[in-house]
Amino acid sequence: MSDSLPPKKPAAQPTEEKVAPAKVPVPDASATESLEAGQTPAVDVQEQSRWVAAAKQIAGGSAAISVLAVFLALVVGAIMIAATDDGVKATAGYFFSRPSDFLSASWSAISGAYSALFQGSIFNFRVDTFAGGIKPLTDTLNFATPLIAAGLGVALAFRVGLFNIGARGQIIIAAIFSGFVGFNVHLPYGLHLILAIVAGIVGGAIWGGIVGLLRARTGAHEVITTIMLNYVAFYLLTYLLKTPVLQAPGSSNPKTPAIDDTAILPKLLGPQFSLHLGFLLVIAATVFVWWLLNRSALGFQFRAVGENPNAARVAGMNVKNIYLYAMLIAGGLAGLAGVSQVLGTVTSGYSSGVDAGIGFDAITVALLGRSRPWGVFFAGILFGALKAGGFAMQAQEGVPIDIILVVQSIIVLLIAAPPLVRAVFRLPQPSGLSLRKVSISKAVVSK
Repeated sequence: MSDSLPPKKPAAQPTEEKVAPAKVPVPDASATESLEAGQTPAVDVQEQSRWVAAAKQIAGGSAAISVLAVFLALVVGAIMIAATDDGVKATAGYFFSRPSDFLSASWSAISGAYSALFQGSIFNFRVDTFAGGIKPLTDTLNFATPLIAAGLGVALAFRVGLFNIGARGQIIIAAIFSGFVGFNVHLPYGLHLILAIVAGIVGGAIWGGIVGLLRARTGAHEVITTIMLNYVAFYLLTYLLKTPVLQAPGSSNPKTPAIDDTAILPKLLGPQFSLHLGFLLVIAATVFVWWLLNRSALGFQFRAVGENPNAARVAGMNVKNIYLYAMLIAGGLAGLAGVSQVLGTVTSGYSSGVDAGIGFDAITVALLGRSRPWGVFFAGILFGALKAGGFAMQAQEGVPIDIILVVQSIIVLLIAAPPLVRAVFRLPQPSGLSLRKVSISKAVVSK
């Protein structure tokens, strides 16, 4: 009896097993490994890449662009100074026979002009007393005071996505309010000064709030409304200067009476210096704007609306109210510039030119400062130095003050075209990658 057993399967031939490659552990940035003799130490790729990326961001960042834009503008200004100097023109006629005369004359003209610029804006080495030496610096800070205040108003609107081109009108309305209180209301010293300051800030806020209200309720673009309100404010001031509301009694000139002594901003360093309390007010305003944008809930909404109003609306923010609040605060900041002009600079009475071009210069200051509070602060000081030093250049070296205006215009041009600055100085393009996301896929592992 033969039992049928199932046939045995032939033994399977041995095959090579596919072994998955072992995962190479990524070395920690803080870990250290013992190395064999003669082996090259491994480079901390992650740490090195972080520093390289940081260096690239600093070199190609907005702060570097602003500094290099100013440097390029000064270089162009130097070329114009040399081109307009009579001594340089005379030596240019025989340049190929004696080029050293041309270079010497150019250097003399440029160094003399920029030396006068420094001595007229920072420190004057030609006087013996320390008080006389630092007087140019106080003049610079005095010129910078309204520029910083108005620049903060423009910059704050920029951060919300609004183009506040109406700083001039807000300054004029603030001057009307503050000046009217300054020479028409008679109060004790401290109370009178505070009331005049508040009146000017409120006047600027009202004029800026009109723009915000029109944008929020009707959708009217703020560029058009601010420009038109500039003209409305200017012609309103021109009209009021011809009426008893603002015109000095018994005078036929379109000029206001002098501000009462109780409403004048006190001098900080004595009567021989022009710097007044308004400079401390703009420092406080800069701190306030920094806190508002970076530490407050309202500032977070400002920045969110400025980045993407549609996303902010979806997140539950009232974008229309944000526009209104932003323009109210921006107008009040620009109004502080008008206050410093009326109560600190032109206290003997002001005319229709009280804004002195500050409203439009504030746009340049905000652009140079990259709409950051402290950036605007230092940009305002720079433009104050250019303005104070420009007069010294013209008086001492005969350099046309229009060259300073050209330098300012070139700064604006370069700030508006960062790729041009990067191309000139071969700066790296700004990277959108975070420093924490560093690729280490090319790490070499030796067996």
